[in-house]
Amino acid sequence: MRYFQSSISKMPPGAGGSLGTSALTFKVLAECSESKARAGLMILPHSPVETPVFMPVGTKGTLKGLLPDQLEAMDCQIILGNTYHLGNKPGSELLKTAGGLHKFMGWNRALLTDSGGFQMVSLLSLAEITEEGVLFQSPYDASKCLLTPEHSIEIQNAIGADIMMQLDDVVSTLTTGPRVEEAMERTIRWLDRCIQAHKRDDEQSIFPIVQGGLDKDLRKKCVSELVKRNVRGFAVGGLSGGEAKDDFWRVVNLCTDLLPRDKPRYCMGVGFAADLVVCVALGVDMFDCVFPTRTARFGCGLVDTGQINLKQKKYQQDYSPIQDDCECSTCKTYTRAYIHSIATIETVACNLLSVHNVYYQLKLMKNIRDSIKEQQFPNFVKNFMKKMFEGREIPIWIKDALGSVNINIV
Repeated sequence: MRYFQSSISKMPPGAGGSLGTSALTFKVLAECSESKARAGLMILPHSPVETPVFMPVGTKGTLKGLLPDQLEAMDCQIILGNTYHLGNKPGSELLKTAGGLHKFMGWNRALLTDSGGFQMVSLLSLAEITEEGVLFQSPYDASKCLLTPEHSIEIQNAIGADIMMQLDDVVSTLTTGPRVEEAMERTIRWLDRCIQAHKRDDEQSIFPIVQGGLDKDLRKKCVSELVKRNVRGFAVGGLSGGEAKDDFWRVVNLCTDLLPRDKPRYCMGVGFAADLVVCVALGVDMFDCVFPTRTARFGCGLVDTGQINLKQKKYQQDYSPIQDDCECSTCKTYTRAYIHSIATIETVACNLLSVHNVYYQLKLMKNIRDSIKEQQFPNFVKNFMKKMFEGREIPIWIKDALGSVNINIV
């Protein structure tokens, strides 16, 4: 078994180094006069990031089907990588030798890394959770390794991500009972160990993660503890895992009510367009999800009404672009008919659809930012929902969520 243990001496909670000004600064530039939506600017060591922002996921140091220069051409400002997978392969020593993940993968803009905590859910059959850390059986060679809070930060320091997530104790969003409180309390303790282990505080920022499942009291308790720590931003975790949407939005709304106004708020794992719009209205600044590239691999393209499956025969002679008004390189050059002929058959189809889907998400966020700055966000939301659910009833949870922040959808 590979075993990772830090010899870092005990320090008081939050004493992981001085809070420098260069690693992250955040400024709210505009706020919606009716909802909690806000547009901001986050300055990170590798690039500025305009918020609200969607971060495409490059789990193992690459977005499936996309090159870094294609992302830059779309003006993608920040992407996400995964500590657990990068720590396994290529490993922290190689990343150190390469000068960090930015240089290794040829990405010059901002980078955020997840801590590896989510793998407690996604690889639960391979993981054993204790106070010390998470004992994983590697999906690569069946060997065992212990991921501790200290080692998670050590790997992320080697990766060189602008923003690092604390290692948190993650349970399925459908879990109930004492395990939820245990995970929340352990997340707080692990945060202090992460802060103590952090060696590059002047270059990289740790975000704590609010846990507590669907229990409002646990969420409140978690937030009250996390905000005592000297950190530059916060994340809301443990959602988008199959819970009812009515529960989802209420937890998001509660957390954004409690988290500081002057620091960025990141809702982890959210990627459906309607969810993004709702969560921005509820006061969230940052999002990530594998959805745009994953659905591309199944032959699906994102459009204003949701998504279309280009494998369907009805697109065989459809010579229009995926989305009529889209300016991405795929839509400028290729038709639905062409993509239909190669979807899920030729590897280039994954690239073409991924380009479009990621562009769609980035353009959506830009339109959201512009509408907030122009004090037109409520109108934007109403028009967006009208298109997204054309010919269908807008879900009650969306109406309730938006109504809670004074955007009434009829």
